[in-house]
Amino acid sequence: MKVDSRFYCFGCGASGDVIDFAALLHGLGKREAAVRLAEDFGVSYEKSGNAPPDRKRHNRSQPRQKSAEQRFQETERYCFRVLCDYLRLLEHWKTAHAPQPQDAIWHPLFVEALQRISYTEYLLDILLYGEIEEKAALIAAQGKEVLRLEQRISELAAGNAGSGQKDDGHNGTGADTGRNPGNIRGDAERRREEQHPKLPDGVPA
Repeated sequence: MKVDSRFYCFGCGASGDVIDFAALLHGLGKREAAVRLAEDFGVSYEKSGNAPPDRKRHNRSQPRQKSAEQRFQETERYCFRVLCDYLRLLEHWKTAHAPQPQDAIWHPLFVEALQRISYTEYLLDILLYGEIEEKAALIAAQGKEVLRLEQRISELAAGNAGSGQKDDGHNGTGADTGRNPGNIRGDAERRREEQHPKLPDGVPA
C-alpha cells in the first residue's frame, strides 16, 4: 500500500483520502470517521467543510483545554515541589539554629524545624505513595497553606539575594506551636506582629 495525501491499496484496489482510510480502518461512515479524526487531533469538525477563514484561524489558535486529570497532576506536582523546598529549609534551620549549651531560649526556627519536619515528610509520603483520594484530600486541606509557604520561601530567597546573608526565616509566617499541624503560623510570628502592626495597604513602612 502506498500512503500519500491519498492512498491506494494494490491488493484490493481501495483508494481515497485520509477520511476514507479511517472509515475503512475502523468500519465507520465518512462523517463518523471525520469526527473521530477531529477529536483525536484536537481540531474542530466543520460540517459544511467551508468554514470562514477567520473561524479556521481562530480554531487553530485555540489551545486544547486541559483535562481534570491533567490539572490535578499539575497541582499535585506543585504541592510536592513546594513541600520539598520547605523540608530542605527546615532541615537547614535544624542545623543552623541548633541551640548552644549557653542558650536559654531556643531559636524559633529551630523549634519550627522540630515541630514541622515529621509532618512535612508525612505529607510528602502521601503525595508519593497515597491513594488518589488521599492526595485529593491533602490538596484540598493544605492548598492555601502551600500557597503561603511558596510566598514565604520566595520572600526568603529574595531577601537573601538582596542581603547576601543566609536566611533567618523571619519573612512570612513563623514557627508553629504544635497545636494545629495544618497551621504554620506560631507564637513567634504573632509576637512580631503585635510589636510591629501591619500597615494598611498603600502606607509606606
